[in-house]
Amino acid sequence: MRERLHTRSIEFNGYRRDDGLWDIEAELRDLRHYDTLTPGKGLLPAGQPVHHMAITLTLNDEFVVQDVSAKMLSTPFGMCMEIQDSLKPLVGARIGYGWRKAISERIGGVQSCTHLRELLVNMATAALQTIPIWHVQQRKKQGLPPSDERPHYLGQCHSWRLDGPVVLQHHPRFHQPQTTPPQQETP
Repeated sequence: MRERLHTRSIEFNGYRRDDGLWDIEAELRDLRHYDTLTPGKGLLPAGQPVHHMAITLTLNDEFVVQDVSAKMLSTPFGMCMEIQDSLKPLVGARIGYGWRKAISERIGGVQSCTHLRELLVNMATAALQTIPIWHVQQRKKQGLPPSDERPHYLGQCHSWRLDGPVVLQHHPRFHQPQTTPPQQETP
């Protein structure tokens, strides 16, 4: 037997905008499945969110942040609302290598909220699932050849390893056959 006590749900969505930009949205909810006494709100009935936060990150095709906003829909303390606009220093940062560092440097520690930072880190994956994949699909629909650029996901997981059969089949020009060191003879 076990009793469900806590649920954290996180949802990411990617949108293409009419102006050529992209919105990546993230939403987090923490629910307790029992009545909880909280220091900031008193009694929180079962099923009411302790945390409910949302972020919209607007990016261009180069993954540079054009705008960012957060909504603090439910927080344990009223003062959490004070940092609702704390993400603006991320405007101009680029999702890619160094994204975590940019988050930490620009809105780390008490400058923002740990939950918002957690969402931002993972919004990078949602952006990479949204923007380049859409462009690849558009090229395919138009009958254009694949881009000459190496896809960002190659070499980043077991299936997409550079010496593997998936890369050989789908991206043969980036395939790097495994080289085995010569075996030494034993006396």
